[in-house]
Amino acid sequence: MEKDDKKLNVVSLVGIIVSAIIGAGIFNLPKEMASSASAGVTILSWLIAGLGMGSLAFCMQNLSNKKPDLHAGIFSFAQEGFGDFMGFNSVWGYWVSVIIGNVAFGTLMFSAIGYFFPAFGNGENILSIIGASLILWLIHYIICKGLDNATFLNNLVMVAKLIPIIIFIVCVIGGFNKGIFFHRFWSMNTDNFYLPDVVHQLKNTMLVTVWVFIGIEGAVVFSGRAKKRSDVGKATLLGFAAVTVIYMSITVFSYGIMTQAEIQSLPNPAMAYILERVIGKPGAIIVNLGVIISIFGAWIANTLLAEEVSYQAGERKLFPVIFTKENKNQVPVNALLITNIIVQILLLSFLITDEAYSLLSQLSSATILLPYTCVALYQLKLTHTEKSSDSTKNYIIGIIATVYMFWLIYASGFIYTILTILTLLPGAIMFIYVKKYYKQKVFKPYEIFIFIVIAVLFVYGMTQLPVLMKM
Repeated sequence: MEKDDKKLNVVSLVGIIVSAIIGAGIFNLPKEMASSASAGVTILSWLIAGLGMGSLAFCMQNLSNKKPDLHAGIFSFAQEGFGDFMGFNSVWGYWVSVIIGNVAFGTLMFSAIGYFFPAFGNGENILSIIGASLILWLIHYIICKGLDNATFLNNLVMVAKLIPIIIFIVCVIGGFNKGIFFHRFWSMNTDNFYLPDVVHQLKNTMLVTVWVFIGIEGAVVFSGRAKKRSDVGKATLLGFAAVTVIYMSITVFSYGIMTQAEIQSLPNPAMAYILERVIGKPGAIIVNLGVIISIFGAWIANTLLAEEVSYQAGERKLFPVIFTKENKNQVPVNALLITNIIVQILLLSFLITDEAYSLLSQLSSATILLPYTCVALYQLKLTHTEKSSDSTKNYIIGIIATVYMFWLIYASGFIYTILTILTLLPGAIMFIYVKKYYKQKVFKPYEIFIFIVIAVLFVYGMTQLPVLMKM
């Protein structure tokens, strides 16, 4: 059992959330949004994302308060509500998502370093792989020294990375041009509001908004290591509110500095070149330094999330027992090592595509939709069975979150749905191995049906893979 001084207070929990959420994505966010939507649609997109992800945050807060015994991260809600196999698929999807996200961090970090040292190029060459590998194992070493040391460093980095973000927001507000902002407000092709086009643009922004909100569950993942259970829900809502305001400010005001066409054609990280337009060369320097600092903190936070959730899955007999080993500093060393070995292997993806960051960030968003959806559905199930005085409010929150999650699954599109499906069957094989190891019945009757569906979809996905490679 951990000593109380080793446990996390509300500041550390908020720090993990903010660092995990505000990472690589924020510094390229204007470009990612402008590639999908106009200024007007971007505003609508953030309102929808704020409502949907806000409802999910409230679900997490409510479930944390109502089920304090479920302290193994968001996948424990899926396991409690829908059985071991759905619990496993939830944690598997989450773990894969965070691992892929860490690989995406590597390419954007060295794209920023490439601004100062051109040999790194756009962050997707051999030199960048070597550099990202060194950062990966430095973070591994820091975390092995103890959770308290890692979270303390994470909090320092969180403060440091907010400085360039605040400078950016102040400068773009000061340089805001109303004429540029309202030019082609609803579309790149017309000044008029055309509903089918607006809906199409909204759909294209959905995975972008999910990607930048990944990490909202950080306090829930570490709920078992929190000093006070009540801090978990409080930290979740505080972290969500802070980053939503920051995201909206950065993306919306950027449209008052450059047109949508200009923003979407910028190199990575786009914020550097937008700020350069306002205050000159120092703007690009400030943002690129911010990217490097920010990604380092996000990489620490996300690695903490990945090792903790896989460790907790091992504790709940969903992952192999090897994941449960801790060192003298109470760090799950095997979970950490396995996670980072996979990240190391995936860093080679830098050599496969010129758009590694966009591909990885959207795939990370797609694979996390299953665990998020299970949280929303469990909120509805618990509310239905509990019948408490706040049932009406909890029903509304659960319905909004569930509808939003299904909308995201639809909006993620064919490619990312298929790629997500392709990750599930390898996980199911590991689930079968773990059940056999513990001499437990592998599947309940309804879980056999789920497994068959996954297997059929996997075969279908494999037949579609050649098509996907050409898209």
